[in-house]
Amino acid sequence: MTDAGRLPDPLPAIGRLERGDGVLFRHYELAPAKRLALAQQVAELCRRRGLVLLVAGDARLARAVSADGLHLPQALIEHAARARRMGLRLVTVAAHDAAAIARAARCGADAVLISPVFATASHPGAAPLGVLRLAALATEARRRGLQVYALGGVTPASFTRLRQVPLAGYAAIGAFSPQA
Repeated sequence: MTDAGRLPDPLPAIGRLERGDGVLFRHYELAPAKRLALAQQVAELCRRRGLVLLVAGDARLARAVSADGLHLPQALIEHAARARRMGLRLVTVAAHDAAAIARAARCGADAVLISPVFATASHPGAAPLGVLRLAALATEARRRGLQVYALGGVTPASFTRLRQVPLAGYAAIGAFSPQA
């Protein structure tokens, strides 16, 4: 996941990803023209490296850069069906509880990013779900036909604690920052 504050220049981190990995482009804080310019750079790098690109929260931007899909915050889950009608191939949503997972499935999402799994710098006051709660939510999401990604304090090292959870993978910001 890109983040203007914690990973201002996402291109080096994206360059370290492997073919088939994905990038969730956020950088919400940038002015529209700057966000578009950076999204175009990210999209080109993703195409060259064989990476999946999702744009967060902006279906028009996703289409403008020929992204593979769109990521929606939990509050906008109901927009998943509209994104699909716009021709976006993949739609993912943030989910923090079982009700959000049920809504995501009803609205046609492909996957959920369940968070926060562990304590995270992105949301320092948020109570982490922990492995057992994540496992229960992931099992419910999979039962509903959704792929599941863990988010929040997840690093390659902490991901090993999640081996028994039915996950497609994990999303991270801090794990890809220059300090990581």
